[in-house]
Amino acid sequence: MLLYDQPIDRAKVRSGPESRPTGAPAGFSVYELIRLLRERMVAIMSAALICACVAVAIGKMLPPKYTASAQLYVDPRELQLVDRELTPRAQDVSGLSMVVESQSRLITSNNVLLQVIRDTNLVKDPEFGGGAAGKGILGSLLGLFGIEPKPTAAEQQQIEMNTLDALNRHINVKKTDRTFIVDIDVWSHDPVKAAMLANTISKAYLAESKQSQADAARRATRDLSGRLKELQQRLRNAEEALAAYKAQNNFVGSQDNLITDQQLSASNQRLSAARALTLDAQAKYDQIEASRRASTDPGAIPEALQSPTIANLRAQYADAKKRQAELQGELGPRHPALRQVDQQVEDLRRTIKEEIDRFAQAARNDLARARDYEASLGKALDVQKHQSVQMSQASVRLRELERDVDASRDVYQSFLKRSRETEEQESLNTSSARVIGDATIPQRRTFPPAMSLLAMIGFMFGGLAAAAFIVAANQLAPGADPLTARAQPRDDVAPERPAPVAPARQPVSARTAPQPAVSLVDKPVITQLQESDVVRTLGGIMKDHHSADVTRFGWPTLRSGPAQAAFPTTMRGMCATLAKRTNPEGMIALAVIGANDDRDRSIVALNVALAAARGGAKVLMIDADGAAHTLSNKIAPFIPREPSRLGWLPIGGKIARSVDTPNGITIQPAIQGRGARAFEAIRKAVAQARTAGSHDLVILDGPAMPWDAADRKLFDVVDGLVAVLPGDRDINDCMEDIIAALGGAERKLVGVVLNELNPTITSRQRDRRSA
Repeated sequence: MLLYDQPIDRAKVRSGPESRPTGAPAGFSVYELIRLLRERMVAIMSAALICACVAVAIGKMLPPKYTASAQLYVDPRELQLVDRELTPRAQDVSGLSMVVESQSRLITSNNVLLQVIRDTNLVKDPEFGGGAAGKGILGSLLGLFGIEPKPTAAEQQQIEMNTLDALNRHINVKKTDRTFIVDIDVWSHDPVKAAMLANTISKAYLAESKQSQADAARRATRDLSGRLKELQQRLRNAEEALAAYKAQNNFVGSQDNLITDQQLSASNQRLSAARALTLDAQAKYDQIEASRRASTDPGAIPEALQSPTIANLRAQYADAKKRQAELQGELGPRHPALRQVDQQVEDLRRTIKEEIDRFAQAARNDLARARDYEASLGKALDVQKHQSVQMSQASVRLRELERDVDASRDVYQSFLKRSRETEEQESLNTSSARVIGDATIPQRRTFPPAMSLLAMIGFMFGGLAAAAFIVAANQLAPGADPLTARAQPRDDVAPERPAPVAPARQPVSARTAPQPAVSLVDKPVITQLQESDVVRTLGGIMKDHHSADVTRFGWPTLRSGPAQAAFPTTMRGMCATLAKRTNPEGMIALAVIGANDDRDRSIVALNVALAAARGGAKVLMIDADGAAHTLSNKIAPFIPREPSRLGWLPIGGKIARSVDTPNGITIQPAIQGRGARAFEAIRKAVAQARTAGSHDLVILDGPAMPWDAADRKLFDVVDGLVAVLPGDRDINDCMEDIIAALGGAERKLVGVVLNELNPTITSRQRDRRSA
């Protein structure tokens, strides 16, 4: 299919016979190619039908494949059943994704698939290389006589490996993006077998996951238990060394202090008490001696005052002194009674002095004893200090042995506790993986595809192959070169003149045209449809009679490039503004009118509809040109013919049949004739579209000028008018003619399109087709 998707640049158009055709490259005739293919159409269609039948036959002979899917939820965040797990868990997103991918690979591991093979006995399934397929020629011959040779261990292992490879080819495990969901797809020629294998694989994976966790916990428990005896013996040796060292160095005492430290502290306290007693005895002795040497009464010391003997003697001494004083007043100095009393007083004084001397001797003895006791305590303290220094030096090794014992004890207790924890984890399943969707028996096969698709592929391949063969044979035929015939310029063809340049013009608003009293918009939108906005195709080549594609009509249509182009953006904005002003919730209707050729107006109307459809709107185009029927003639080949109907409309003036295009536009042709019948048909079509809500926009192509009464009634049906002005004529004059012809309907004018498309290119292409 040839596609002329490059715009024709007006600046590159040259007049004269030296200009080359822009529709095809020089030296290649597209028209001859089309003519050749039309002549061989029967052969091409026959080859296409034969290839379609062959494709259907091949599809019938191929064994069908059915795919069953099971879904697993693999959560890497395992259940927290104990304080410390055996393996650390991943916390970041990348780590979680890697865990899920690893679990996906575990599903197709040999351990899981071999367990599936043993559970389902696939070694005897011919589809997976078992049964007669795995016996060999000799085994098959012996099987005919009822002899089943028992395979050796090596042969059995080889059979399992072959079955494992076949099962791997039947499995497809995929992980859904940004989820923890894993899909297990298994295909088989039997749908029941496919579902059974998918469910068996999911169950085997869960069992293998649980068993792997139990095995890991069991291995950890065994390794920890093997180290416990060594750690226990190490702790016992450390404790024995510590005890022996304590006994050797006399480290005896409580847990916190040794006996030597306690004795040293007690001796220090006793020495302080002894020094206090010595000072007290020295003070007492000094006081007694001072009293004796002084002229004061020696009986005034505290010890004498507290002694009952001295108190009794002093009482007797007082009585004797009293009697002595009485006798001295009555008797003479030499009286025997007085002398006896004097002798008694002197004896009592001497006795008191002797008693005081005994107190002084006792104080002297106490002082000597306190000094001796203090000296003995000082010697004992010096000995204990020396022993304490020796014990401090020995404590360095003692603390080292104690640290060794503590470290050995901590390691042993940690291993013992962890061993008990892992032993309990053997019976716990911390995995959160589970089946969230069991595989069901598939109802449709996945291969081969549907027979209709195979027939279509075969038909297209056969047609293309036959066309290529015909073209190649025609090119290689001797003396025939119809496809490379060059179109030589003729001398009798007058050179084309360049398109006339429009004179400078002012905006329409600058002219003195009458303004409406009330309009739908403040100012009509003015836009241009230029050559850079469209793509031109050759209608005769590009037209497909099976698809009403508006881009293949041969008309210039909008490019399918960026949506920010000026023309489609302006037209969509104009439609949105009109909908907001007139009918925000429903459908709007536009009529495209113009003072130029009917074909140019229809081209602009089609491009307006195409811009709205590419913006997501559902568009209905109605041919309202009752005279030229330009749009209807374009879609006439795509309208189905019914024998019981006349023309395009049913008898009785019903609405014509519409044509759906792949561009999102529905086109409804015009009815034959003009007047009230055409107006009624168009009005019913617009009303039906408004009621059904099946379309967002209705575009009327026309009516053509001059307008009659029925045409003016159409202006009351639509919501807005878009005027198309030619680019090769005076725009202001054309606009004045349209406004004057509209009369009171000029308030509905919402947009003006300046048609800048070059009309000479179209005529030049028409001349080439004629040539």
